Amino acid sequence: MWIDTHCHLDAPEFGADHALTLSQRRGAAERGVGLCVIPAVERSNFDTVRRLAHRTGDAYALGIHPLYVPRADDSDLAALDAALTEHRDDPRLVAVGEIGLDFFVPALCTPEMRERQVFFYRAQLKLAHRHGLPVILHVRRSADILLKHLRERPVSGGIAHAFNGSEQQAMAFIELGFKLGFGGACTFDTARQLRRLATELPLSALVLETDAPDIPPQWLYVTAAEREAGRAQGVNSPLELPRIGAVVAGLRNIPVEHMAQASTTNALAALPGLQALEPVT
Repeated sequence: MWIDTHCHLDAPEFGADHALTLSQRRGAAERGVGLCVIPAVERSNFDTVRRLAHRTGDAYALGIHPLYVPRADDSDLAALDAALTEHRDDPRLVAVGEIGLDFFVPALCTPEMRERQVFFYRAQLKLAHRHGLPVILHVRRSADILLKHLRERPVSGGIAHAFNGSEQQAMAFIELGFKLGFGGACTFDTARQLRRLATELPLSALVLETDAPDIPPQWLYVTAAEREAGRAQGVNSPLELPRIGAVVAGLRNIPVEHMAQASTTNALAALPGLQALEPVT
């Protein structure tokens, strides 16, 4: 079995009525993707991801994504706390996420927005601790600051999603009880540093993800020039996870079955709530 530890199945790319989501999810199940984790990104989609996870038989997380902090209000944190309390007995709620820091997008790098992001990040770490949940972290040019605040406000582990930092940063996350998410980015031959990490880091630290519909693997990626010529961008979905896993297995020179077993074991350890869920078949 495979577990897609990060996919935004509620995204508009999958259709407003989620018809494409359900079709893609059935296809992924046929390829052995037993569970997916659907993280929220803002207050307005807390209920959406919860309902969708129940509809597909998957898991979900609730949180405020750093890209959505500019339009978030302080009251959204109270709403998050209330939602975590209301659904604390829901077995499909497995984490607080997607939360974190993004210092790549220029508009988020002003002193004011950096401070605002940190405020929301620290507040959500506090909520994760209060509710006894792991976290799913957005890490983009922000690993060291994320780690600093994790040490000050420790939580019960989780996943550093779409990890693309240094080996030193990777080991620091691992020491704090985190697993590292690898997905479509490591399928590109040009991603040498990321592929080296996927090869050399302890297998026990790796989980797999698609971040669907974002971060398409190499076989779906369409360049800007190709798009201008009329070629459509392929839609990334959990269907691609086994092939991504096969790429990582090839990098590590291990059997695909071994990669599936190890990454599933790691996902269950990172997000213990998944252990109570029956795989989708």
